[in-house]
Amino acid sequence: MAQTETLIVGAGLAGLRALYALREKGISAVVLEASDEIGGVWNHNRYPGARCDVESFDYSYSFSKDLEQEWRWSERYPTQPEILRYINHVADRFDLRRDVVLNARVNEAVYDEDRAVWMATTSDGRTWTANTLMLCLGQLSAPKIPSYPGQEDFGGEVIVSAMWPRRKVDFSGKRVGIIGTGSSGMQMTPVIAQTAAHLTVFQRTANYSLPAANAPLTDEEDARVKANYATRRDQIRNSPTGLGFQPGKVKTLDVSDEEREAALEKSYHRLGFGFALTFPDILLDAKANAVASDFLKRKMGERVADPVLRKKLVPNDHGFGTRRPSVDGGYFEAFARDNVELSDIREHPIVAFTPEGIRTDEKLHELDIVIFATGFDALTGALLKPRIVGRDGRTLAEKWADGPLTQLGLATAGFPNMVIVAGPGSPSVLSNVIVSIEEHADWYARMLATFRAQGIVEFEATEVAEKTWTDYVQQRAQETLYGTANSFYNGGEVAGKPRVFMPFSGGVRHYRQHLQKCADENYSGFEKRKTPAAQKSTEVHRHA
Repeated sequence: MAQTETLIVGAGLAGLRALYALREKGISAVVLEASDEIGGVWNHNRYPGARCDVESFDYSYSFSKDLEQEWRWSERYPTQPEILRYINHVADRFDLRRDVVLNARVNEAVYDEDRAVWMATTSDGRTWTANTLMLCLGQLSAPKIPSYPGQEDFGGEVIVSAMWPRRKVDFSGKRVGIIGTGSSGMQMTPVIAQTAAHLTVFQRTANYSLPAANAPLTDEEDARVKANYATRRDQIRNSPTGLGFQPGKVKTLDVSDEEREAALEKSYHRLGFGFALTFPDILLDAKANAVASDFLKRKMGERVADPVLRKKLVPNDHGFGTRRPSVDGGYFEAFARDNVELSDIREHPIVAFTPEGIRTDEKLHELDIVIFATGFDALTGALLKPRIVGRDGRTLAEKWADGPLTQLGLATAGFPNMVIVAGPGSPSVLSNVIVSIEEHADWYARMLATFRAQGIVEFEATEVAEKTWTDYVQQRAQETLYGTANSFYNGGEVAGKPRVFMPFSGGVRHYRQHLQKCADENYSGFEKRKTPAAQKSTEVHRHA
């Protein structure tokens, strides 16, 4: 049985960053990773066209000035292979691998109340104990895999985009079907269309998308950013989303039609997700959102010549930003190709898989390869995969049966000495997640170092604090338009999942102020003990 001060689960961007932060505070840690490679989602999501929708300069660690200057990104939006190379470079550059254990999938973690330690068991039977359990399992990392009648009878190959094989998949001469039109489906469609004999895109929900405006990074731009990186990082940390964009000061309907059109046009061609911040009320006011949505519908429609196809590809059942939008590189244009077909499965649902392909209630689509680009059980899915057992034998799945409850998105009552990085109750998926990861990693490292100095052996979120924060997360969400659509923000992506808005929508900067207040008040909202509560209970009982 191996021991360490902190056990980190997951060796993606969060787990590696947490390891670095803890080391800086002199706290020993071990990272357990299920895969045989580090990288998290960027290790698994190897599908054609996989690319980050945050600019490369900003989707990177800020803890090392030398690293910032040394690493050279090649494109404005980095591809999956480049991000994975970056992650591996960081692991080597800072000697992180020596504390990472690969092929160590955590099946169960149980809290020992008497000793105030966590015991984690991996799928091969190994056991680890630690004072603190840190969950770095990702927000979009538990693939959602559909099950259709006859699926096992399909004679071709089935591939899940989030579990893409490491071998090269050759689409030449193949009839390919993609189920799903979120970011993954929209990114891979134009790439696969170039070589497939025929491509059928099965769409349930039309999605908003903006052009990625991707381009190679010139030496001049690289030098310019690196000369002012500190300023850029500061702008990012103090922006609402961690993207560096500040909302416009004037409301959508308070400017002339000409000014509004010019502002939206400028954002559309450059800002990607930042389009939502062109005006401050786009995600807050229904009339403002309708204006922005209509603009995007018009722009998307201009990219589709066929009027029948245009009506199907342009969303009409939700406002822009109420579900996660995409940025794409030629998605709509791909449907102008003779070998690309759209199957609207809301109009003509999938009935079953057959040995030959997929049958809808309209026709049989003969296919050689089917790709599930069906997204994830977001925010809570990966956290609830292992069996995590807290006080009194209660599991995290039981505790969160009606939705996640957290104190500041950091911890949950009944699970002492357990923390979560960039999970529900924090900005997470509503932010440039690497900004949120770094915020949490450094905050936790300071907290654990403080507790060690104070002789604290057990800390636990209080029920009052987690209820107050969870209610506040819902209150802030109700001030927005997020509740007007089903999305992975509110559990709408999985049948039977509690419909609770999960990320904190109040912004990165505002969230940091809450973190700072908590720390300044000696970590308010947490009960801190120098003796485990179970031992105190035993003492009281013995002397009664």
